[in-house]
Amino acid sequence: MAETVTYSKFACVGTGFSGIGLGATLQRWYNESDIRYFERRDKLGGTWYINKYPGAACDVPSALYSLSYEQNTEWSRILPTTDEIEAYLQRVTQKYDLLSKMTFGVEVTECRWVEAQNRWRLTIRDDRHNKILLHEASILFSASGQLVYPLDLDVPGVETFKGDIFHSARWRKDVSLDGKDVVIFGNGCTATQIVPAIVKKTKTLTQIVRSKHWVFPPIDFPYPGWLKWAFKHVPFILRLHRFHIFLQAESQFKLFPLTEKAGRLRAAMRVQVERYMRKTAPEKYHDILIPDFDVGCKRRIFDSGYLKSLHASNLVLTNKKAIEIVPDGVRTEEKTIKADVIILANGFRTNDFVSPSKVIGRNGELLTEHWEKAGGPEAYNCSVMSGFPNFFLLLGPNAATGHTSAIMASENSINYALRILKPVITGKAATVEIKADAEVAYTNKMQDDLSKTVWNSGCQSCVFPTWKDWKIKNSSTDTYYQLYLLLAIFGASCLTAVLTKV
Repeated sequence: MAETVTYSKFACVGTGFSGIGLGATLQRWYNESDIRYFERRDKLGGTWYINKYPGAACDVPSALYSLSYEQNTEWSRILPTTDEIEAYLQRVTQKYDLLSKMTFGVEVTECRWVEAQNRWRLTIRDDRHNKILLHEASILFSASGQLVYPLDLDVPGVETFKGDIFHSARWRKDVSLDGKDVVIFGNGCTATQIVPAIVKKTKTLTQIVRSKHWVFPPIDFPYPGWLKWAFKHVPFILRLHRFHIFLQAESQFKLFPLTEKAGRLRAAMRVQVERYMRKTAPEKYHDILIPDFDVGCKRRIFDSGYLKSLHASNLVLTNKKAIEIVPDGVRTEEKTIKADVIILANGFRTNDFVSPSKVIGRNGELLTEHWEKAGGPEAYNCSVMSGFPNFFLLLGPNAATGHTSAIMASENSINYALRILKPVITGKAATVEIKADAEVAYTNKMQDDLSKTVWNSGCQSCVFPTWKDWKIKNSSTDTYYQLYLLLAIFGASCLTAVLTKV
C-alpha cells in the first residue's frame, strides 16, 4: 500500500558519478539542495559500487576521471582502483551533504508526467519494507548508468552447471578460486583486468575469446611522493596535469574520421600497437588476439599485465565457439573444458538508459515507444526528448566516449541541463521541453556524422553498438561535437526549448 506522496523540487534516479555531480552542481550554481535520490543498490557509487571484481580499475587517468571542481590530490596512481574511486565519491558526497538525501535499496518502477500539476510522479518499490512509495518532483533526472545490467550469456545450458557461475559485475566474494578449474568468457576491458589478477590462484584458467581488441602498452604507474606533494602544494600543477591528459586523449580523435589522412594515422598506430602485442603475448596466441580491423574501431585497452599473464603454464586461450554449458564445464566445438567456476565478462546492455523504470510523458507516451519511432535510443544533446518536459538524461544516448573521460561528458550533460532549467529553477517558467523538429534534426546530424567515422567500419563495439535493423545511436564526443555542445550550452540561439509560463 502506498504512503503519503512526498515532494522535492528535483528527483534523481541513481547515485553514481552523474547523480552526485548533479547534486553538487545544484548547490554550487543555485544554492539549491531540495533534491531526493532513489538508488536500487545498498550504497552510492553506481558503476564503482557494482564492479568489485579482482583487478578492477579505471582505464582513464584519475586526474581526468574526476569532477573538474573537485580535484583530488590523493590519487595514488595514474589509473585508480575501484576502491579509490568509491572513496573519492564518498568524500564528495559528504562535502555537499548528499547522503541524507539518498534512499537506498528501492526500485523506481514508473515515472509519469502529471500535466495538471507540471510534476513527475515516481512509483517506487521498497521490497525490504514491503511498501510502494510515491514521490513527486518538478524536475526529474535519470542517472541510472549504462554499466548496470549484465548481458545474458548466449550459450544454452547455464541452468545445468553444477559449479558457480556469475558475471563480473556480480562478483561472488564467497566463491574461492584457489585450486579451481576456472573458465572466463570475454577478453574486453574487464576480462583483461581479471585474468592477471586471478591466474596464479587457479588450478587452470581457460579464457574463451569471442572477439579481438587492440591492447595498448600500459600507461599506469604510482604517483611518486614528490609529485603528490606538488599536486597538493603548488597551485595549478594538478590542473595542468589534468589538462595535459585531456589534450592527449583528444589528440586521438584524429584517428577516427574515414579520411585518407586518418587512415594513414591509424595504420601507423596499428604498427606500433601490433608490435607491442607480438612482443609481449605468447606467439601461439597471436592469431587469436591481434585484430583484423582498424585501431580506433573499438575502445582501446591499456595493458595491465594481461598479455604477460598469458605465458602462465596453467592458462589456455581459445577462440573455439562455446556450444553448450554442461554440468561439469563448457562444451566447445573442439572439446569439453572442465570447470568448477565460470566467470562472465561479456559486457552490459549499454543501451538500457532508463531500465527498468517505465517513463511516461505527455499524452501517455512511453519513452520506449518514443525511441522505437526514432529507430533506437536518441536524445537532443544526449539529454532531452520532446514530449517529456523537465526530464533529463545524464550520460544518455550519444554521450558515451570511446577515447576520453565519461565524467567530462557527464559534467557537460549536467551543466547543459541546469542552464536550460534556469527559468524553472528561478520561478520564471513551469517547464522546459525540446521541440520535436529540433530533436529530429539533431539525431539526423548525429547519424550523418557517425557514418563518416571508423566506428561505422564494421567492427562490433560495446560503446558504439550496431544492429542490422537499428540505426546506430552511440557516437564519440569528438572535438567538433564538443564545440557544438558548448555552443548549445552557452549560446541562447541554440536553445530550442518550449517555456511554459507559470
